[in-house]
Amino acid sequence: MIIIREVKTRKDQKRFIKFPLKLYKNNPYFVPPLYSSEKAIFKKNYIYQEQCETVFYIAIKDSVVVGRIQGILQYVSNEKWNQRRVRFTRFDSIDDQEVANALFYAVETWAKQHEMTEIVGPLGYSDLEREGLLIEGFDQLSTFEEQYNYEYYKKLIENAGYVKEIDWVEGKITSPSTPDIRLKTIGDYVMKKYDLRLGTAKNTAEFIKKYGDGFFDVLDKTYVAIYQSVPFTEKMKNDLIKNFRLIVNVKYVKVILDKDDNIVGFGLAFPSIAKALVKSSGKLTPPTILKLLKAIKKPNVIDFALIGIIPEYRNTGIAMAIVNEMLKMIEDGNVEYAETNLNLENNYAILNLWKSFNRVEHKKRRSFIKTL
Repeated sequence: MIIIREVKTRKDQKRFIKFPLKLYKNNPYFVPPLYSSEKAIFKKNYIYQEQCETVFYIAIKDSVVVGRIQGILQYVSNEKWNQRRVRFTRFDSIDDQEVANALFYAVETWAKQHEMTEIVGPLGYSDLEREGLLIEGFDQLSTFEEQYNYEYYKKLIENAGYVKEIDWVEGKITSPSTPDIRLKTIGDYVMKKYDLRLGTAKNTAEFIKKYGDGFFDVLDKTYVAIYQSVPFTEKMKNDLIKNFRLIVNVKYVKVILDKDDNIVGFGLAFPSIAKALVKSSGKLTPPTILKLLKAIKKPNVIDFALIGIIPEYRNTGIAMAIVNEMLKMIEDGNVEYAETNLNLENNYAILNLWKSFNRVEHKKRRSFIKTL
């Protein structure tokens, strides 16, 4: 018999957090989130509490946790996109359709109680969270920014009545064997024509002080139409800045400024910390911290996170200048390749940018939807 229990106690919170760590123990491709970050989602002052309602469930069989799921009613997103949706996220389960059906039924019932008409996911509180179900690339190491899952998850979700809404693709990219002189020429020309320059910072603290506010303004303008995105709040900004301080190396952050020092475009990459965390269970123990520091200082892999250009400059060729700078990132002697992370399958602007690199599409993720 399967028991679905809403997570209310600290004991069940721990069971909710630890379940995927047990499910993926010794899996070489699974990269755990930070344990402290997962604990934070249960706090009453969590950064998204002002704009969301949420519920957590665990599935228990023979006194053992065999699955989990979270439902999120994102009011800001529903208002922005004129929808009546609940998001599901943190879905993990053994390969048992009965367990999966029971978990989804619990979230669907909760959604109906709130008069919602659709369930969509995997999607977190915002774009800053892991999203999408891995449907291709099960033999590839996950990035820290995204979630790994077993191949059977797709079957469990589809059999529960969910269908594709949209896919993301991910690529592994390296420098072209023959440098594209045209790229640099156009990039330099655009920078000169529009009186643009690269922003500089000696360290992460200086970067945040000089460009933090402008960066988030551009981020909101750039991603306003991206699938299920929500505007940044001050709490979200502060949380992202806190994470910046942990893993950002200013060597892999590029901002383009106009003559008045306003940010008009940016390219942001993180040193990959995936390998440093694989066996950590998300705990920042002293050995793990040493591995992280080494990975951040001299990364073998970098994760491209965000690329943006404000609308006024999108047709100027400034993208060439940004791509040129990102090429320099992976031409660094230590870097073997870069991960693109998630790109929507219909985001042709970003997909076209990668044509300047050697790119191999090696992962694909999906967001599912079900009408209630």
